[in-house]
Amino acid sequence: MSKASRLSRGDKRRNDRLSKFRGIVRRDYAVAAIDLASKKQVVAVVDHDSRIVARRTFHCAPPQLATAIEWSRTAATAAGFAGIVIACEPTGHRWKTVRDLTAAVGVQMVCVQPIAVARARETEDFTHDKSDDKDALLIARLTTQLHIYLPEHADEQWTRLRHLGVRRSQQLTRRGAAQQQARDLLEGAWPHALDCAGQPFKSVTWLAAMAVIGCTPETLTAQGSREQAVAWLREHVRAELPCWGGRRVTTRILVAIVDAAFAVQTETTITAEAGALERARYALADFHHARTACEQVEAAMIEVLTGLGLHELAGSIPGVSAVSVAAILAETGDLTRFDSARAVVKHAGLCPRENSSGAYRGATRISGRGRPLLRVAAWRAAFAALTHNEVYAARYRHLTSREANRLNPNQARVAIAAALLRQLYVVITTATPWNPDIAAGRTRPVERTAA
Repeated sequence: MSKASRLSRGDKRRNDRLSKFRGIVRRDYAVAAIDLASKKQVVAVVDHDSRIVARRTFHCAPPQLATAIEWSRTAATAAGFAGIVIACEPTGHRWKTVRDLTAAVGVQMVCVQPIAVARARETEDFTHDKSDDKDALLIARLTTQLHIYLPEHADEQWTRLRHLGVRRSQQLTRRGAAQQQARDLLEGAWPHALDCAGQPFKSVTWLAAMAVIGCTPETLTAQGSREQAVAWLREHVRAELPCWGGRRVTTRILVAIVDAAFAVQTETTITAEAGALERARYALADFHHARTACEQVEAAMIEVLTGLGLHELAGSIPGVSAVSVAAILAETGDLTRFDSARAVVKHAGLCPRENSSGAYRGATRISGRGRPLLRVAAWRAAFAALTHNEVYAARYRHLTSREANRLNPNQARVAIAAALLRQLYVVITTATPWNPDIAAGRTRPVERTAA
């Protein structure tokens, strides 16, 4: 017989986590599971064998659930239990109300992932039936089996950062959509305008000039000669430039825009495209609004980082801006709440998903389970770091050129994003600036000590 292997770090962490959960979901405690809805709350008090002790439907909004919690306590005590644990799915915003109510009366609340409940529906009775009563029972059963997690209790600063991160993501989406729409419309109606700058939507001179002329070449051709049009455009762009965050006018771009406007006169154009240029003007205005809103939100995120004392640490990774780090922390919350760097990667859904059985080894992919905005934030940060951080660039070259297990470019970027999260965890939890020797694996980081 082979000798028993020693427990891995993962085994030990899992055992510690289960021991922690069992200290909360005690054997002498009943589980009061709540299936939350807008005006109807189903509460099931269940023992550890999934037997229903009591069940009741409360026709009220979540803020009025204090009565339900007290009723659950009374039912559990009557059945001989020492107390209760409240369990629910963290869907929408209603669970936060339950969290506050339970904290006010000294009752522990745990959460069960909605996907776990969905997977458990068929195992309950081999059907896909869904009802509030069934879901409440499933939440209770999963809780007794310790398929739970503890909701984050973030302070005011971390909560603010979370909301700012969501707002920034929304504005980035709006900005990208408006930019693409404006580009598509100009490509069809006035394509030469896009050639006037190398990266037109990053050039404040080009953006200010297009705003002044309303994306319409006739505004410039009406000035008479090319020289008069350039002088007129320069004067108005100087006044418009501060609105776009610029200070200096790039004359070369203005001349190119004027030339592109006068070139339209000599080409065969479709009169119906005037409507497309009008839409382009509206799209550019939307782009400006989203761009300004995004800058305001990013300034507020930096303010929060400074208040948390993390600004310098966030800016210590070359190629990764403090705003990018703030976007990551907005989704992770305080990194010290994670047991390991791997837990952060798993939280993002960037950990490998094994697919093997016996001698079979299937393709390895990322799990994709976790916070999608965190994956996006890590991806964006990694993409920028590849250009300005030699450690990550060298790692990328190695991953895409090695003989064994060579990765394609997208797979390599995912690996870099995961590495960035792991290293950010070390930076924040140890309060140590980013070290290229540690990042490159030449030096081991200092072990985190318990507080």
